[in-house]
Amino acid sequence: MSDLDRNYASPFGRAAGRADAATVDAGLRSYMLKIYNYMSIGLAITGFAALGVYMWAVTGDVSAAAKSATGAAFRVSEGQFLTPFGVQMFVSPLKWVFILAPLVMVFAISFGINRLKPATAQMMFWVFSALMGVSLSSIFLVYTHTSIVRVFFITAASFGALSLYGYTTKRDMTGMGSFLMMGLFGVIIASLVNLFIASSALQFVVSVVGVLVFAGLTAWDTQRLKNDYIYGYASQGGEVAERAAITGALSLYLNFINLFTLLLQLLGQRN
Repeated sequence: MSDLDRNYASPFGRAAGRADAATVDAGLRSYMLKIYNYMSIGLAITGFAALGVYMWAVTGDVSAAAKSATGAAFRVSEGQFLTPFGVQMFVSPLKWVFILAPLVMVFAISFGINRLKPATAQMMFWVFSALMGVSLSSIFLVYTHTSIVRVFFITAASFGALSLYGYTTKRDMTGMGSFLMMGLFGVIIASLVNLFIASSALQFVVSVVGVLVFAGLTAWDTQRLKNDYIYGYASQGGEVAERAAITGALSLYLNFINLFTLLLQLLGQRN
């Protein structure tokens, strides 16, 4: 990577500096590949967990469906009904446990990462990914399966392009961080407000702004992770770099999931 030759100084002269830069460059590629691998495995776990919960929660057999107090089956759509498990997951108060559990896991990983062994942090990331899948399983009840698949590939292509830009650009994006964080907090506050007023217009604005915010965060986070390795983890390696790879995967994973759900709200076809 050419910018490493300019930014990396060696006391042994230009030739040694280039050799050291090449070593860092190889380490950087390995480090970023590890982050993307962790993120991809996390997304796969999320997808399988979401699909598994949905398949267990919905049935086409009315005799196997859960019944209300009046004896009527819990109907999802034409010919589709909730099973007793589905009622517990999507109707009963237990659903709030699975909605909030991923948030608890994010805080546990983020604030406890320096005290955790890499193997423990990695296992917590897999558990978080599974809980996120359980939380997202309700999208199969709301949107058609075709539109979910379509939006997923749109998200994957967009995320890949944005992350590649953040990795390769020579533009310093550091200053964008505070601006994007302000936008993120604005999206969160507006979403909470809309829970009470249920405005479709506000929801549309939140989705559009949210897509822009998480698109920017994807590029910004990728460049941040690259710079963190070059200037912080290149000489440390070991558990420090492993923990950093896990938190980096968590950051990119969250950007992907939020970008996917916001695009689904904009482009998804409802059942």
